[in-house]
Amino acid sequence: MKKFFALLMAVMMLTVALTGCGAGNTDTTDASENGADTKVITVATNAYFPPYEFYDDNNEIVGIDMEIMQLICNKLGYEMKIEDMEFDTIIAAVQSGKAQVGAAGMTVTEDRLLEVNFSDTYTTAKQVIIVPEDSAIKSADDLTDKKIGVQLGTTGDIYISGDVEDGLYGNATVEQYQNGITAVQALSQGKIDAVIIDNEPAKVFVEQNEGLKILEAEYIEEEYAFAIAKDNTELLDEINATLADITASGELQAIVDKYITAE
Repeated sequence: MKKFFALLMAVMMLTVALTGCGAGNTDTTDASENGADTKVITVATNAYFPPYEFYDDNNEIVGIDMEIMQLICNKLGYEMKIEDMEFDTIIAAVQSGKAQVGAAGMTVTEDRLLEVNFSDTYTTAKQVIIVPEDSAIKSADDLTDKKIGVQLGTTGDIYISGDVEDGLYGNATVEQYQNGITAVQALSQGKIDAVIIDNEPAKVFVEQNEGLKILEAEYIEEEYAFAIAKDNTELLDEINATLADITASGELQAIVDKYITAE
């Protein structure tokens, strides 16, 4: 009897083992087909900065940065997940690993380079000044003693909030907003005298808000790049290599041209 039960147990164990192997093979196939084995790259952005990142009519985050990063992820075999957050929290999200890439029309600065690495530049931009059409402000020199709106943590904020040699004009008062939209709304309502922001979002905001204009003289020129954690040099190298490829192929410029019409 003992031998019978021992034989029965052996057969049952063998059956379970074979069934388990079969299930394992099926799961692996399904996982591969469903992309479960694909590495996910979380991209942190602030989706209120058109045309680089914004919500479309379907409430999906789109824009230049998002399309470039999606193309990079496609070529590297990664799945891209977008996390919308306040702009001034993106660097910390990349540092902590909550996100692997920061893509938000982000300018390379010396202070930011102390916290994260940056990819090669993928586009250049310029900061401009938005004012009411009847404003007495004609250039940056007229910002003295004025109330100036900026998006918190952006280069416009950094430059105008710094020392005089860094760009601050006289006793200008800086009003910080969580995004460019609310800054421009404050300008339209007469709460502030000017807004400093990137030229491309500025054009969108002026088009959407009657009675505003962009001063002809640009405020500052800058370069945009993607932020990556200091210890993630492998991803940095992959992104830089892919940026070089899509630049050479013209794919990157095609994305930019889709959103920005040459002047």
